[in-house]
Formats: sequence, structure tokens, C-alpha cells
Amino acid sequence: MRRLVQTMTTGAALGALLATGAGAQTETAEGESLVLDTVVVEGATEGAMGAAGTATTTRTTRTTIDDKLIDSIDDLGRTEEAGVTFNRQTNSINIRGLEGPRVLTTIDGIRVPYLNDVTRGAEGGANAFDFSTLSSLDLTRGADPLLGSGALGGVLALRTLDPEDLLLGGRKVGVLTKNGYDSTDRSWFTANAAAMRVGDTSVLIQGGYRGGHQVDSQGDIDTFGPTRTAPNPLDYDQYNLLAKVHQNVGEGHRFGITGEIFSRDEDIDTRTSQGIGARDNYRPGNYASGEGIDRERVSLTYDYETPELGSALVDEASAVLYYQAVERHSTIDAYRSVSVIGPYGRDNSFEEASVGFTGFAARTFLTGEISHKLTLGTELRKATTTQYSAGYDNCRRPYTGAFATCNNLHTNQADTPEVEGGAIGVFAEDQIDLASGRLRVTPGLRFDWYEEAPQLTDDYARSAAYPGSLPPSSNDTALSPKLLAEYDLIPGLTAYGQWSMGFRAPTVGELYSRFGAVGTYLREGNPNLEAETSNGFDVGLKLERDTFGAHINVFHTDYENFIDVVQRSPSCFVDRVNCDPLYPQGGVSSYRNIPDARISGVEFGAHVRFADFWTARGSLSYIDGRNRTDDVYLDSIPPLTAIVGLGYDRKEWGGEVSTKLASRRDKVNQGFESPGYGVVDFTAWYAPDQVPGLKVAGGVFNLFDKTYFDAVNVPLSPSQPDLYYSEPGRTFKANVTYQF
Repeated sequence: MRRLVQTMTTGAALGALLATGAGAQTETAEGESLVLDTVVVEGATEGAMGAAGTATTTRTTRTTIDDKLIDSIDDLGRTEEAGVTFNRQTNSINIRGLEGPRVLTTIDGIRVPYLNDVTRGAEGGANAFDFSTLSSLDLTRGADPLLGSGALGGVLALRTLDPEDLLLGGRKVGVLTKNGYDSTDRSWFTANAAAMRVGDTSVLIQGGYRGGHQVDSQGDIDTFGPTRTAPNPLDYDQYNLLAKVHQNVGEGHRFGITGEIFSRDEDIDTRTSQGIGARDNYRPGNYASGEGIDRERVSLTYDYETPELGSALVDEASAVLYYQAVERHSTIDAYRSVSVIGPYGRDNSFEEASVGFTGFAARTFLTGEISHKLTLGTELRKATTTQYSAGYDNCRRPYTGAFATCNNLHTNQADTPEVEGGAIGVFAEDQIDLASGRLRVTPGLRFDWYEEAPQLTDDYARSAAYPGSLPPSSNDTALSPKLLAEYDLIPGLTAYGQWSMGFRAPTVGELYSRFGAVGTYLREGNPNLEAETSNGFDVGLKLERDTFGAHINVFHTDYENFIDVVQRSPSCFVDRVNCDPLYPQGGVSSYRNIPDARISGVEFGAHVRFADFWTARGSLSYIDGRNRTDDVYLDSIPPLTAIVGLGYDRKEWGGEVSTKLASRRDKVNQGFESPGYGVVDFTAWYAPDQVPGLKVAGGVFNLFDKTYFDAVNVPLSPSQPDLYYSEPGRTFKANVTYQF
């Protein structure tokens, strides 16, 4: 299988509102069981490696995923997490205005790399999972220092299903099946899981398939080339398989083995690259492309939880030893009709294969009257990254005359050397309870070392841009501290402040990619890049009562050595004085470190049970970001967004009407200034008492068929009319879940 400070003012106002709400509680009906999808903040949920997480960690449960028909990161940002989006142009998650390699995704504690073939455009990896495999997900906004490189903008920590999730109430056998349809991309899906317990052994097998087409937009001009507004026709197939075995040994000990496969392949009729004019190289039907992502892993796990605190050397421990391979690939199958006439094809791949270990141990103890929870952990990782472009065309040497274009068509080569990488991280955290538990102080520190070492291969030596020798290795160390303080002002109302630092090592592509040729242009990495670092502060309030909950967070983060693209020399057609005569067509571009950038903002969320069965909720995200070195806005920052919802929830059925609101985004350095919008969704579910375990859910999204744009999804230099990048119109989903 193929691998794989407006901010502070707004914050003060919202804080006053939150504090006022602490005294306005609504009682539930007598005897009624109250269930809310609580916003879980630090201290109530555990981080991806056993640390306490941060003050901004929230959890989405399996119940919420099913009831609100969350099948993608897009859905998560639309229904639950204001300010969180998925960039379909770069296949990356955007949290607090950062995306790509600045946001970390983990699955069962294993980091999933963000792959970025900067020379061929194969990007992604963080979305190489299926929501049907998840038991829960934790989302952290901002840096989590204890997770190491990549956790600058935030962390998406995913947990897959365990056998125990299906074997409830002492069952020996459990089954979960989910099937449905989504008109957004006209996709059908099925996901099925079965678990069995024999003695102290539990087994789970889960598999899923989804097949569909392109995500529709509001564009309907079905032409060829640059005037097209309808999306390119696309067909995709997506598979996943998950298998787990858990073996309980003695009191509190559990060993496990997990195997997982994910694959998605897209076939695209790329009509935006086709044309009917005499100078159009690709005629209708003569340009097909493909995109794909594959991920596979095998992991051995150990988990321990003491039956009684203080009865053993440690109270809890966990370890994962794993192998993982992630490959991103893109293809072209075309026929050229003007220059270099004849068949033209490319198969570009970018892969990272890694072996790693993560583990932690924790113990709770007293020093006098002070309670401590000390957690120690480590992460070890070795990875091999390879890039290659295979292909065919009608190029003939010498590349002159009719074949002059061949100077720009490079294939059957590696644009990046093979890179052997290694990383070591160790961390410690102490959660200290003072003042009878009302004051909690949690200091933490992580040390990291990393190295990326390029290796010469025959594939790289064949590159037209090979400079004749290898660039130097890149290595560095980082210390990432954090300090969290929480104080219970009154029962249920907590004030907190957090300081944290993070870092992000340069990617292989940013360091070592090299594409082009003398006489044309050059796109090259920079092996002298320094790691990005962040220094951030979060302050806020969080409130949890029986029928009311809320949180507000104000943050400010400074970044040093922000990595960005730089044009080192212009095209000679634009500037003959300052251009590089060796690369006259497009000049030379590379990467640089920006000394100073800043992102700050406000995040707010609340829910209230104001009457029997009725719940209102809302969330808001405001972010402002600037490159202060060049005094320009950061173009990855989303606009002010908010989600408000009104829900009705009984034992047998429920529903919700929600609205996502976004302001106009005009703080951009370049690119599209998206207008504001408001989109209404309606979801409902039904779980009949007569058939325990059965749940039917459905929803209508963008109820009023609004034409709108997600600013993050519009490229900086769009090649098509605006409507090509618009979001889907009115769509619907339906699914049936049965667990027994």
C-alpha cells in the first residue's frame, strides 16, 4: 500500500459578563437527570502524553460527534470550536491563525507529521484519519510546551476507539455500526466495529469506507480554464482499518497492540487547467490529476493505574512504542497539444517513516500539607523523509527550439535529498495544590534536541538543480517552560493565568528542497534556518455550575524566527539590475527567519440550561496577528467568528438550531478580503426506547443557501474567479448508528 488591544477591551467586557452570570443559575426540574457536553478545561482532562494539558484544552466527546454529525475538521469548526478551521488549499488545521507544521496532531499519543513537498505541492497529513475511529478529541489553543516541536498554534489530540468503549456493562461482545449520506460531496459512508472479551483479553476490529465526489461551491460556470467557477469534477475513495488487542495483567496493568491503516485517493478532471484556445496546452479531457494520503502504523502500548494512590512506586504510567509511515502523493495524467506535444505524466510522492517511543509516569504525594502530582516523561523519535517525482513526457535533448520548455519540466528525480532525522525530548511537570486545593500551581519544563541530516542518493544526484554537494545538517536544542496558576474565587469559578513557551523546528522542505535549473529559476531551501519560538500569556476565568458554564481567555503571543518565503532575487524580466543572470525567468526564492511576529486575541464560550430540556450555547474567537518586522498583517489569521446555538434535548430525541457568524476580513497583507456572513444550521436526532442502542441523526446546513467564503480557504494568489472558492450552499446529512 502507498505510504503516507481591542483584544483586552473585549476581554474585560466578556469577563464582566461571565462573572455576572455566576450568580444567575437556573434550576433543573426535580428528579431530572442533567447531561451537558461540558467544556473541559485544564485540570479536568489529561494531555496527549500524560501532562495536564493547558488552560485552553477542551474535549469533544463521541456523543457530540454523533449528535452534531461531525465528520471532518470543517464540521468541528462550524459547530463546536469558533476560530478553528481546516484549510482545504493546504490540507492543514488552522488554530489561532497558525496552520501547517505550526499545529500538532497526535493520534493515541503519536505525532502525525504535516508533510509539505514545497517543490511539487503535495501537502497534508494531519487529516489522515477518519472521525468514525474516534472515541474523543482534545483541542488545545496555543502552545503546549510539553509536547515539543510543532505545538505553536495548538494541538489536536485524537483518541481512537478501545475495545472497552464497546464492551459496556460487563458485555462479552459489542458491536457499533454507523452508516450515512452527506450531500456536501454526495458521499455515502459506512463504519463498523466489533469487540469481544475473553477472560482478561479484549479485541477490537473497526473498518470504514467513504466514497464521494467534489465539495460543491456556489459557482456554477462549468467552462474550462480561468473563467470556471464550478469545482473540478472529482471522485474519491477513503478506507480505514483499526485493530486493537488489550491484555490485562495483574492489578492495573494493561498491555496492548494496535494496527491502523488509512488511505484516501482522489481522481480529478482538472478543467481549470484545460482550454479550447489555440494556445491552450491541455485540451478538454486531456488533463487529469490525483491527490492521495496514506498512513499506517503499528504500536505496542503499556498502561498502568494503581488501584490505590500511594500503594506503588507510581500511580499511573503509559508507554507507546510505534512504527508509522505517512505518504502524501499527487499525480498528473495529461496530453500536451502546444509545447512539447505528446503524453505528459507525473507521480510525486513525499513520505516520512518513523520509529518512536513516548512514555510518562506520574505519582501523587505530600510534602507537609502540600499535595503534588509529579509527571515525568520522554519522547524519542527517528524518521526518514524521502521525496521523489516519477514521470514521462516527450522531452528530447538538447532542450532548445521546440524542446526549450523542457528546461522547466523536471522528473524522475528527487528535488530534496533523503533526510535522516532524530529527536529526543524529556519533560517534567508538577501540579501543586495549595490553600486546601483552592490554589493550584503547575510548573513544567521540556528539553528537546533535534537533527535533520541530508543523505546523497542517486535520485537526488540526478536533479537538474543538484548543486554538486550536500548542504549541512540542521540541529538545535530547545527549552520550553510553562507555568500555570489557578485560583478558585468561589466554588465553580476559577481565575487562571498561564505563561508558556514553544518551538517549531524547520521542516525538511524548508531546509533542503531545491527545484529549477540554470537558465530558468530556482526554488531552494535554507539549511541555516533557526527554529521558530513562541512566548505567550493566557489569562482568563472559567465557570462550571450545574446548569451553567462559561470560560473566557485573553491571550498574547510573541514569535521569534518566524519562517517565511523570501524572494532573494527577482526575475530579469522585471528587474534587470538586481536579478541573478543564472536564473532569469523567475529569479531565486528561498526561506528566511522573520525576527518578530505577534498574535493576540480573545476566546469565549458559554452554555446554560435555562429550562427543562432547553440549552443555549455560544462561543467566540477574535484573533489579530502581525509580522512586526515588515509591519504587515499575517494572512493566515481568520476573521472574528462566533457560534450561537439553541438546543432541545430529551432522553429519546433532541435537536439544535445554530448560527455561525463571521465578520469581514480586511486585515490582510495580500489576497482576498472575505465579506462577513451568517450561516444557519439545523440538526436533530432520535433514539427510540423500543430499540435500545439505535440513533438516527440528520441535519440541514447553510439552511438559507447563503453564498459565503471561509477566508482561510481562499489562496493568497487565486487563479480563478471568487465564486470558485465559495463554500457549499444548502446541504444535508443523515446517518444511522446502532450499538449493541
